[in-house]
Amino acid sequence: MSGPTAAVVAALAPTGVLRAVINLGNPVLAQGTAGTPSGVTVDLAHEIARRLGVDAALSCVDAARHSFAAVAEGRADVGFLAVEPARAAQVAFTEPYALIEGVYAVPAGSPVRVADDVDRPGVRVGVKEGSAYDLFLTRTLTRAEVVRGIDGTQVFEAEGLDVAAGIRQPLTRYADAHGLRVVEPRFTEIRQAVATARDQDPAAVAWLAALVEELRADGFVAASLGRSGQDATVPTIG
Repeated sequence: MSGPTAAVVAALAPTGVLRAVINLGNPVLAQGTAGTPSGVTVDLAHEIARRLGVDAALSCVDAARHSFAAVAEGRADVGFLAVEPARAAQVAFTEPYALIEGVYAVPAGSPVRVADDVDRPGVRVGVKEGSAYDLFLTRTLTRAEVVRGIDGTQVFEAEGLDVAAGIRQPLTRYADAHGLRVVEPRFTEIRQAVATARDQDPAAVAWLAALVEELRADGFVAASLGRSGQDATVPTIG
């Protein structure tokens, strides 16, 4: 793809650097500490900045809701968020660069056998507040109760809930360590994309979208996920 115009650079890096917010609360997409973050979103932030010809200034948060707020409020130029209708009113998304799965975990003796069994009266589901799967379950579960906390597993334990919801990889590790059973199939596929301000220059949004498409197609995203030991799916083009 061609390089960005001066107008695109000015739109995406108005302070002279690319301010990118990194969510360390999603271990598939970011690892490490606030001082030394790593992972696919960190690699993407640096590559976007490199293409713009500016430095990247990373700020790290511990939850998607904080990433969303930083982008929506103009404190970050780009963020890395799951595509959700509740967010799309305030931020603009590229196509997804990775797909991850939302799953449930239940005690071994739970009557929940498949994902559809969860949406029943009296069932309480623990979620991380403001996460993509919180937003998804809030708009799709009609009989079960969504209970929010710092983390889905934390509130599951603290309140003795029936179900914990979360991202497959970390929730599977938690289930294995605590004698729980992961419920199949997944309850949602989470589409992770690059986000920028809703009122961003359309030319800048289009350039960002084209760059994400290129980085999916040329193996950049897959290689980055591999280096960080993650097995999220990279969407195919077209």
